[in-house]
Amino acid sequence: MTRVVSVFAGASIVTLVAGVVLEVTGSELASRAGIDGVVFGATVLALATALPEISSGIEAVRLGDHQLAIGDVFGGNAFQLCLFVIADLVAAKPTLPSTGIANAWLAALSLALTAVYIGGVIVRPSRPNRLGPDSILALLFYAVGIVGLLRLAQ
Repeated sequence: MTRVVSVFAGASIVTLVAGVVLEVTGSELASRAGIDGVVFGATVLALATALPEISSGIEAVRLGDHQLAIGDVFGGNAFQLCLFVIADLVAAKPTLPSTGIANAWLAALSLALTAVYIGGVIVRPSRPNRLGPDSILALLFYAVGIVGLLRLAQ
């Protein structure tokens, strides 16, 4: 048990350090590219940090374990929301209201996308094509969300 806890603690520290490095390099890359930090974070950094979920989701679908794939997505989203609690505790005040309009836009987009997929899980529409109506709607929401974010950043 001690070995397991030690390995977990070590991996957690490595992940924490890598997260800080990712944030610092992401800020630098965004400023060099002339992109707003929120836009860069919502696109490039979001893709980079989602790679583990993408790979495990693809493998889960290949194995036919769709519950694992959906659980991976919803579990990741639920955990991310819990980080606001930690931010509030560290700041000793609510952080979400002071994050600005771009972050509020992203929060609304996240809620909308989550609602689309919850609807897809509940309704379970027939899938005549490779993409179901929930996935098509989610892609549309994401595209509109990113365009809106770019406009807000200007």
